[in-house]
Amino acid sequence: MPLRPGDRVAVILPSGALREPERLEQGLALWRDRGFVLDVPDWQRAAADRPQPYLAGNDAWRRQELVRGWNDPSVRALICGRGGYGALRLLEGLDWRTLLPEPKWLVGFSDVTALLWGMAARLGRGGGIHGPVATTLTEATAGPLFAWLMGSTTSLTLAGHPLVAGVAEGKLLAGNLCVATHLLGTTWMPITPKEPWILAIEDVGEEPYRVDRLLTHWRLSGVLSQVAGIAVGQFIGASDGAPAGDRGADVPSPWRALWQDRLGDLGIPVVTDLGFGHGEQNPPLGIGCRAVLDGDRGLLQVWR
Repeated sequence: MPLRPGDRVAVILPSGALREPERLEQGLALWRDRGFVLDVPDWQRAAADRPQPYLAGNDAWRRQELVRGWNDPSVRALICGRGGYGALRLLEGLDWRTLLPEPKWLVGFSDVTALLWGMAARLGRGGGIHGPVATTLTEATAGPLFAWLMGSTTSLTLAGHPLVAGVAEGKLLAGNLCVATHLLGTTWMPITPKEPWILAIEDVGEEPYRVDRLLTHWRLSGVLSQVAGIAVGQFIGASDGAPAGDRGADVPSPWRALWQDRLGDLGIPVVTDLGFGHGEQNPPLGIGCRAVLDGDRGLLQVWR
């Protein structure tokens, strides 16, 4: 159901420590500007009891906040404060059977991939939105996100570069490549041969040779043979693509060759350079929504 002004929204911190609270407040202000009532946790108190400085709080507290927000019938959506690392830890000990069956929005990306994919795997449906966390929400990304959540738009189209021709249709599964790779071989991986998925991947700070390693892991796992198409988003924050100690000014950008080498022989449509991920553009991608990947025209289309 679309969100409406006056709806209550729970803010959760399932991942990393909140190091720039002013960025959180800026993002939350954009939610309040749309008329939403926010339930913000006491993150400073939680930080005092965390086992590691890179976590927002201990596992029990972060897991409890997730379950509490989901099971509160007055809460219409859950928005993640930031990414970082830590959401993967919540899957250990999280009993999805205790969650209410009513669908509810869960908004986040990057490290939150663990929760978005876990929901799709265990609850058997979508409900998750791969989109900006509060600390990355800007005026530019807020427009598309709220248009999607509030129902004023029912579809989106992203344009990229065709790599492998063909057209595929399936359920959309968007996420961070590194985090998603750590779900391979677990019961939290939603991709199965039972239904077609359009896999949409992005990442930040990963050099091409490390992305090669991750994709090779996917190839060895056999999971890539179970997807209908692959949509490649933004891979940013790398230096020049060469391993440390082997960099030089004459090293060409290896990304196109990497996609061709690791994805070009799968026999499924592949589109690269799509505008989603850690860059300035991060449109809302509904997990489990109907999607069409057009490898002839270089388009990803998603319907609400």
